[in-house]
Amino acid sequence: MAKKRTWKFWVKRSILFLLIIGTIWVVNLIWFRPFNIRNFYDKVFVEFAISNPEMVTSMGIPVLYDLYKDELSDASDKKNWEDFNRLKKDYEVLQSYDFESQSDDNKLNTRILSWFLKNQIDGEEFFYYDYPVNQMYGVQSSLPSMMESSHKLRNESDVKAYISRLSKFDTKFEQVLEGLKIREEKGIIPPQFVIERVINEMSGFVGKKENNEMNAEMINNNPVEANILYTNFVNKIKDIDDLTDKEIADYTQQVENEIRTTVFGAYNNLIDYFTDLKLKATTDDGVWKFPNGDKYYEYQLKSNTTTNYTPEQVHQIGLSEVARIKKEMWAILKSQGYTDTTKTIGSLIQAVNKEDRFLFQNNDDGRKQVLARYNEILDEVNKGLDSAFDIRPKASLEVKRIPEFKQEGSAGAFYEGPPMDGSRDGIFYANLRDVSETVKFGMKTLAYHEGIPGHHFQIAIQGELEHVPIFRTIGLFTAYVEGWALYAERLAWELGFYDNDPFGNLGRLQAEMFRAVRLVVDTGIHYKKWTRGEAIDYMVQNTGMTTSEVTTEIERYIVMPGQACSYKIGMMKILELRERAKKKLGDKFDLKEFHNVVLKNGAVPLDILDEIVEDYINETLSNSNVSNYPL
Repeated sequence: MAKKRTWKFWVKRSILFLLIIGTIWVVNLIWFRPFNIRNFYDKVFVEFAISNPEMVTSMGIPVLYDLYKDELSDASDKKNWEDFNRLKKDYEVLQSYDFESQSDDNKLNTRILSWFLKNQIDGEEFFYYDYPVNQMYGVQSSLPSMMESSHKLRNESDVKAYISRLSKFDTKFEQVLEGLKIREEKGIIPPQFVIERVINEMSGFVGKKENNEMNAEMINNNPVEANILYTNFVNKIKDIDDLTDKEIADYTQQVENEIRTTVFGAYNNLIDYFTDLKLKATTDDGVWKFPNGDKYYEYQLKSNTTTNYTPEQVHQIGLSEVARIKKEMWAILKSQGYTDTTKTIGSLIQAVNKEDRFLFQNNDDGRKQVLARYNEILDEVNKGLDSAFDIRPKASLEVKRIPEFKQEGSAGAFYEGPPMDGSRDGIFYANLRDVSETVKFGMKTLAYHEGIPGHHFQIAIQGELEHVPIFRTIGLFTAYVEGWALYAERLAWELGFYDNDPFGNLGRLQAEMFRAVRLVVDTGIHYKKWTRGEAIDYMVQNTGMTTSEVTTEIERYIVMPGQACSYKIGMMKILELRERAKKKLGDKFDLKEFHNVVLKNGAVPLDILDEIVEDYINETLSNSNVSNYPL
């Protein structure tokens, strides 16, 4: 006679069954091909995040943040290849899912992720074709920036994690140095000026600055106490309530010791390496100098613009846009009494830039006025966008100065989006190294680009998207992200924010000219073998920017080939799509709806954006035809 099963037996059996199924699901998710493609999308992101503690911190990823807050990302050659090979495997797995059986949403997800992964894989032969330490980015600047802006100091655990990370700077720098030496062996050596810039930057970081007039080193007697890693810690630990004065003093001493020994030691080793490497460097600036450099540049253009434009096509688009914008700038200048057409547009704009009425005082009071004016501009535009947007980011926007330790090599401004955990707002960083570089009539355009309705609108909204895979909340495609920001500059003009402000509109055109010139000089340097000096001269003559500003820009394009071309190409595509929608939809076109279509899908390659807008057009027409059908 069979034994009677009690309810407890069946409950236990059910729990055991669920545990087995759950274990199978977890094992499958982590080590094998997930059953559900939506799980696979997030697996790709989580795997990448877990292997990248610094990214976890910078993005403020909930749960993972506290698990990895005391670690630094592994930058060893072995780890870099492991990450790359994982991307190849992820791409293979993604292609194994039956595309036709996927929902429309997942088809879009798959196409976006496929484009990204395939593009990364296509660059395998150029694995070492970059400069990991340069004046724009690298461990020497990104690591202190992450520690200052993203590593939280809320409690004792955070304090210990901060000190733990400081103790690992030497390991991190050794890993980077390993990759630099591999590149050196392969002939991938930065131009001389790049090496000079990073040596100066790192020397300043450890309290040593060269006095060019005296040809001697100026030593800071208290380099640790002046260092951003120290001042950041001292300023924030005071706000932790559950620490005693003695604990604060002990932890502060530990931080000081780590900076003085581990951190400064790591920087000095890198300084020594670059000092020796400088003897091997040349003044050839373009990537054409690399083996198969032309093919590498074509790859960089595709990666950054998400198009198949050739270098020559990009160059010609740039020349055409420079000619068009120059005419519009001359029209404004002549209307304001600047009629000497024997001067170049650049020299005339430079003269206008130096007029007292357009300048702030070049001191700390002037810097405060600049930040206050940016806030005024952003408040005004934020209140006047209801006719163009019915979607806004939840996160607010803060305007801050670029930290002084990295201002020399930084661009004029940049935006940093809010982290995933919502612990801070978006930040518009302005470079105030020389206040005379901030000309009043150019401030609106920069604020619209970096803030509202530019980067802050797009990046913050994308980060807040719901019901999409995690990777869709990240700006993976430069042409879209920067194209939107440049489009935002023009949109502000179309919405009337430059009305009765001819010089403000001149500033907008100058900024657009700046992006058009980029197409010419980037391809000039890397494709047509222009020298750094030739590129600087061309940009000065056509933009009106100062030689110091232009030099920083040109040097940026040299270490980031193709990136600067993404802005104008992306903007032109968004404008093209908007005009197509207007033409096909006629009086059914709604600017708010168009912006929703562009923004609510996040950053995508431009060919996929084209299809998204085309679907919106067809769906709008279809709905209109149905509603107009006689009953």
